[in-house]
Amino acid sequence: MRIVTGAGSSRMSNKFYQPGEQRAAKVGDLFAAVAPRYDLINDLQSLGLHRHWKRVLIKMAQIKAGERALDLCCGTGDIAFAMRAAGAEVVGMDFSSAMLAVAQQRAGSLQKSGASPGLQFICADALKIPFANGSFDVVTIAYGLRNLASWEAGLEEMARVARPGGRLLVLDFGKPDNKVWRSVYFACLRFLVPLFGKLFCQDAATHAYIFESLRHYPAQQRVTAKMKALGLHDVQVRQLLGGAMSIHFGRV
Repeated sequence: MRIVTGAGSSRMSNKFYQPGEQRAAKVGDLFAAVAPRYDLINDLQSLGLHRHWKRVLIKMAQIKAGERALDLCCGTGDIAFAMRAAGAEVVGMDFSSAMLAVAQQRAGSLQKSGASPGLQFICADALKIPFANGSFDVVTIAYGLRNLASWEAGLEEMARVARPGGRLLVLDFGKPDNKVWRSVYFACLRFLVPLFGKLFCQDAATHAYIFESLRHYPAQQRVTAKMKALGLHDVQVRQLLGGAMSIHFGRV
């Protein structure tokens, strides 16, 4: 059996993956379905490793107290909360109201426990960020660039709202260079991960989407090339789990 990993497939095999104008609506449907169990499933399917990968991203961001940070496609808020804990003034942004509801509930619990302010969540499109040029010292996106109608335009928007010297970071699924590991990894995404969708969301397609979206995502090499084309400096990619995940870093 041959697994196609490029963007040349002419047939879509997942109801939540739709290129073009319908992409945002379909992704919105997906996250509305998974929001209630999103964090639990992430813990189970990654064996908790996603939390370590997010800590690596925060360390790479080199956050200093008082800096302004924007977390795009913030989901339930893990990275936004971590950047706030590191001392940044943080905006978490997502276009999924269902995911933001979970993030805001978590934020409310923290405020009741005496946590400091300096964190807000807003509903907006990552391709039309509602902030002026040069507004942030750090701009992050985790498991979101792959879901945008145009990942290139997403990176352009991230660069636009970053200040000179600001850092851009992208955490997402990757495509391992090692052919054997890539085959094993893709097989897990294709056949094992959808079981979590079936068990917890009553729909295997919610997590089969990960493999489908990754097939059409350029992953490590082309994201790196786009960052360099935007004029970013110190561009690097940190391989995680043998390239199954990756963190891209660039400085404006």
